[in-house]
Amino acid sequence: MVATGSLSSKNPGSISQLLDHGFNPRSLLNDFDYWDYVVPEPNLNEVIFEETTCQSLVKMLENCLSKSKQTKLGCSKVLVPEKLTQRIAQDVLRLSSTEPCGLRGCVMLVNMEVENVCIKLDRIVCDSSVVPTFELTLVFKQENCSWTSFRDFFFSRGRFSSSLRRTLILSSGFRLVKKKLYSLIGTTVIEEC
Repeated sequence: MVATGSLSSKNPGSISQLLDHGFNPRSLLNDFDYWDYVVPEPNLNEVIFEETTCQSLVKMLENCLSKSKQTKLGCSKVLVPEKLTQRIAQDVLRLSSTEPCGLRGCVMLVNMEVENVCIKLDRIVCDSSVVPTFELTLVFKQENCSWTSFRDFFFSRGRFSSSLRRTLILSSGFRLVKKKLYSLIGTTVIEEC
């Protein structure tokens, strides 16, 4: 039923007009009952699978940062904001949900932006048995804290200086770029979080 402006609800005669035109108040309840049956209940197996997949992605990202801290980032510690890898994993799952193979068709390029320079950390293939259908480029960002660079300046002058003494603090912001690999349109989605 569609409401129109031809009847005035303040006019007591409008109710009788509605009844004369065939309005049945029970049809409103039937419409609500209809949606109870149409909207599916959440599938508990899918929710558990998605949570497991999300946790697996979180572990992959944390391992990538752990492996890269000494070899590519030249630091002894990487401080990650709480829930950052969880948010990234959820966004990756959301962006892969519209793809034909889902997350299995994803290749993720992980980068770190340090002082306006982008450092390649890793290339993660989610499922090597599937031909990739899209590419996600993840860019972690360094937190802009002046006190850390000031502290590192003093430590580098003393006898305790070491190239691996530096602590890298990640920002809570990141960039995800989705690029479809087999598309005639060649769409690219950029999300700045």
